[in-house]
Amino acid sequence: MEISIRVGLLIVLVVWSFAILRPFIVPIIWGIIIAVATYPGYRRLAGWLRDRHVLAATLSSLIMIVLLIGPTVMLAGTLVDSAQEFDRQIRLGLLHIPPPPESVATWPIIGDTVTEFWTLASENLDDALEEIKPQILAAASWLISTAGGVGLGILQFILAIIIAGVLLARSESSSGAALAIANRLMGKQGRKFVDLAHTTVKGVTLGILAVALIQAILAGLGFLAVGIPAAGLLALIALLLAVIQIGVTLIMIPAVAYVFSTADTTTAVLFLIWSVFVTLMDNVLKPLLMGRGSKVPMVVIFLGAIGGFLAHGIIGLFVGAVVLAIGYTLFQAWMREEAERTGGSAGTTSDSSAA
Repeated sequence: MEISIRVGLLIVLVVWSFAILRPFIVPIIWGIIIAVATYPGYRRLAGWLRDRHVLAATLSSLIMIVLLIGPTVMLAGTLVDSAQEFDRQIRLGLLHIPPPPESVATWPIIGDTVTEFWTLASENLDDALEEIKPQILAAASWLISTAGGVGLGILQFILAIIIAGVLLARSESSSGAALAIANRLMGKQGRKFVDLAHTTVKGVTLGILAVALIQAILAGLGFLAVGIPAAGLLALIALLLAVIQIGVTLIMIPAVAYVFSTADTTTAVLFLIWSVFVTLMDNVLKPLLMGRGSKVPMVVIFLGAIGGFLAHGIIGLFVGAVVLAIGYTLFQAWMREEAERTGGSAGTTSDSSAA
């Protein structure tokens, strides 16, 4: 009876603690990831400041907030405005669709269907929307909810950066705590798995997520500069495409075509040069930032990014990719270790029998 009471109280304490910390779990994990990825830069900054760790961590956090949150807030504002305007036009019937170009009919397989529906939408938008009303309502609802969650996502980013600053200021005790937990869970192999997780975090965060974020921000600033509508939404799509390794080309080509059809030649050419620069920059940045990070299959990054985005919004796009990559890498290492141990035991047994 006494043991049952103790176990019951322990379960209640664990469940209650989880319920309290649940809103902060994703920002805490993202803060840990940021701290691990930016630790080398923090150490250099601390050296320049004569080992003033608190000051170095504070400056690191402020730099990250200025570089990441500033452009994100600008693009988020356009995303919210675009979502609200799109919803208003649909509800008031103010959305007008131009007729389809003749070339659409020549598209293979879907050309006739697209042309027929596009023509109907340009002539009678109400009838066209009635045919796809469930899909339109679902898409509009998702767009509004996504735009509404942008503010929460920005707050989570700021909280994660603050958490990362605290961890950087206490980097020695933080690393010691991580190693102690790993040793408690995995025994003598704790340090090996900690180092492997550290390598994976740096490789995925710097080589994939940081490059994708830089590309999306630069693309979004380009959209804003030339006055492309829904610049924030297009930047969000570019971020998603870059994280799942499809690339921003799919969003930059239509943007360039739009600018050439609406802006003057000089603006269009400058935007084309900017688009080429943004599209190709990952070929240079990835080898520099990823270095010798662990090789994670792109399907793992894809599933982690999409699943994290659906579960936790914009911040989940980053956290999901890194967490799933860490899980995959540690699982692979555990499987290799088990195979080596089993093979070694089998070999020893066979040698003993032969002797």
